[in-house]
Amino acid sequence: MTKNYTLPKLPYDYKALEPFISETQLTLHHAKHHQGYVNGANAIFEKFDRTRKDKTDFDIKATYKELSFHIGGNMLHGLFWKNLAPAGKGGGGTPRGDLAAAIDEEFGNFDRFKKEFSAASSSVEGSGWGALSYCKETNRPLIVQIEKHNTNLYPGFPILMVLDVWEHAYYLDYRNDRGKFVDAFWNIVNWDEVGKRFTAVSK
Repeated sequence: MTKNYTLPKLPYDYKALEPFISETQLTLHHAKHHQGYVNGANAIFEKFDRTRKDKTDFDIKATYKELSFHIGGNMLHGLFWKNLAPAGKGGGGTPRGDLAAAIDEEFGNFDRFKKEFSAASSSVEGSGWGALSYCKETNRPLIVQIEKHNTNLYPGFPILMVLDVWEHAYYLDYRNDRGKFVDAFWNIVNWDEVGKRFTAVSK
């Protein structure tokens, strides 16, 4: 039986990420913007069901492009919520174990990685994401600039960590200062979750 997407529950309450992300900002981001991508994808699924049943046509190119956008938005947000945690309660600090070793090997040290990831996230053209992905063929963690939700992805590369740098992620708390939001992000990264993703894809 086919199913539609549903908005995932956050693994913490809306106040939990303060002062780095306010309750108002997080509520709007999750309940309005993420919900919008869920709704958008499900509306296209309904179009598929309707047009295939009625044997009518639709704009294939535009519809599949739009579906990629909504599915990408849903999936990346789902990853984003999980790689955040309240500061001092699982959020912040530095990576540990195999993830820390891989970062040190690739970037030299954590500070260099943090500098490169912050710069990549801050300089995403337009709306998009900063991401840490992993190439199994070369065993290299790679920083990715994702535009919108579906441009500049490396096909097949699993994503370990994402940072949403669409304005809807920070505009109430930081106005147009994306860099300040990126700096705040490091206080609420859930390194245990990122480490688990790394372990799962690197073995």
